[in-house]
Amino acid sequence: MNKTALLYLMLLCNVIRISAQDIQFTQFYANPLYLNPAFAGSEYCPRMCINYRNQWPNLSGTYVTYSASYDQYVSSIHGGLGVLVTSDNQARGTLKTTTASLIYSYSTAITRTFSVKAALEATYFQKSLDRSKLNFGDMIDPRRGFVWNTNEVIPMQNKSNVDFSAGILGYSKHYFFGVSADHLTQPDEGLLGPSRLPYKMTVHAGALIGLEKGNSSYISPNILYQQQANFSQLNLGVYFVKDHFVGGLWYRSNDAAILLIGLQSGNFKFGYSYDVTISRLANNTAGSHEISMSLRVACKKKEKRYRPVSCPSF
Repeated sequence: MNKTALLYLMLLCNVIRISAQDIQFTQFYANPLYLNPAFAGSEYCPRMCINYRNQWPNLSGTYVTYSASYDQYVSSIHGGLGVLVTSDNQARGTLKTTTASLIYSYSTAITRTFSVKAALEATYFQKSLDRSKLNFGDMIDPRRGFVWNTNEVIPMQNKSNVDFSAGILGYSKHYFFGVSADHLTQPDEGLLGPSRLPYKMTVHAGALIGLEKGNSSYISPNILYQQQANFSQLNLGVYFVKDHFVGGLWYRSNDAAILLIGLQSGNFKFGYSYDVTISRLANNTAGSHEISMSLRVACKKKEKRYRPVSCPSF
């Protein structure tokens, strides 16, 4: 049997038979609505973000993820609105997951220096399976390869459902922290019998430490912790910002060391990160590549009582 086909089949069977886990982005602050829906409207003016991730490219495109979002603050409803769309392709499109989310976040000032944002998110998702790309052992002829029809039970091609999430964000000028809870209703996403999408909790926090006047140069230590089913992950890292240049160094527990470079000019930001695999898969995956771009559209002067969130953008 072709080794690549066998590997894809093994990965696909794992996806179908065990509880799935969410996609992840290394540059989580460059995809703020995916990290925490409370970030909707956090910069007041309209913001558009695009993200691309190629995980383990040495496996010929096994995991490729795209994301696009739009959000802005709307003064008439005292909160932010956001739209988030993601597309996750596994095993060269054998299994695809597409999501579309609508977000509302409410902002309130607790004190003169501290504010809170709380958000609700509603998501429609669809999983699709391309059965033409599945290969099974009973399809193999010893001399001619994959020529026979299979007798295996092949799951349905599409599964769709709705999902709900929530988040809260507390922040001042110099520090920020947040908690988000995804898949509150644990919707069924199974293609071969019922399979509930596990509840996921994310906790993140960070600070801005100025190195000179005007905030043109600062460092930002950050921590992120995620828990989903029996899977947990801890991210520790620091950003360094100097005028238009951004650098970052991260460690993801038992998985990867991460390097980040970014450029920001006016309302446009671009970032590239590379995950150096440090697990036992290090010699097989070629790490992971991620690209982010964001654009903030100029708008009218913000309300005096509204405080934007000061945090990294990569």
